[in-house]
Amino acid sequence: MSSVDETVSAIRAGELVVIPTDTVYGLACRPYDERAARALSALKGRPAEQPIALVASSVEWLLACVPELRGRAAVLARALLPGPYTLVLPNPAHRFPWLTGNRPDTIGARVPDVVGPARDVLVAAGAVAATSANMHGALDPCRIDDVPSEIRDAVGAIFDAGELPGIPSTVLDLTGPDTLVLREGAVPGAEAIARVAGITAQ
Repeated sequence: MSSVDETVSAIRAGELVVIPTDTVYGLACRPYDERAARALSALKGRPAEQPIALVASSVEWLLACVPELRGRAAVLARALLPGPYTLVLPNPAHRFPWLTGNRPDTIGARVPDVVGPARDVLVAAGAVAATSANMHGALDPCRIDDVPSEIRDAVGAIFDAGELPGIPSTVLDLTGPDTLVLREGAVPGAEAIARVAGITAQ
């Protein structure tokens, strides 16, 4: 298995890596590298037009990556993150078009609540593009042994943080007036909607 330094070096070199989040193991790369993002989708066997999340080490880093985020979306991002959510947020400048799929005016964003060496990887990288480290449509990996050999053999680094919860993030679309649950995950959809309503009512 790879060290923090080896994993960060591989990311910076444009290689794909397997890293832990607060939910499942992710297949990740530099978010600024279109070639790496295309390779990530190809390795996973997912459609190139399917969005890839921008995963940042902090909300501040996320807002630096997408500085146009203002108003309700920024308030909700600050309140919900770090945490087991993927937030679909407005992307008016169409940043990271190789991550946004067929919705260039939106972007999926995560700030995982990770600690210890797993956090060291993400802090050193600043931000990555990431999706679960499985083949398209397969079960999400909670252990390195659950990551398919096709992926493990193709990446530049694998960072093992032991067993993870194994339930993927809850995906919320915050781009409209109503909160939409695009995927049930670590936080039940009704609970997530209630929390968003409570935040916006303040």
